[in-house]
Amino acid sequence: MKRGAPKFENHPLFPERTNVQFASITAPDRIRMRVWERGVGVTLASGSSSCATAVSANRRGLTGKNVQIELDGGILDINWREDGVWMTGPTMQVFSGHFSDEFLKSL
Repeated sequence: MKRGAPKFENHPLFPERTNVQFASITAPDRIRMRVWERGVGVTLASGSSSCATAVSANRRGLTGKNVQIELDGGILDINWREDGVWMTGPTMQVFSGHFSDEFLKSL
């Protein structure tokens, strides 16, 4: 991931750079995926990438419409229904902070 993804992220085809995902189908209802966010590097998960990967895999006949995406940060359940793509999974707080009064006044 750390060798290949930066080459895609910075390829001339993507003048503003791009996010990169590597995915492999591990079962008809399961996909293993790793995520590289442009300007950041490896990240634990990406909900939008997971949804896009699930729909793409289904449209290619590789999976059903309900799949689990296994990411470094955990498992997301993706369900592609007539009314849209639904994602469920765990959440966790990774940061908390405060804005200074000076910053808020500058807005």
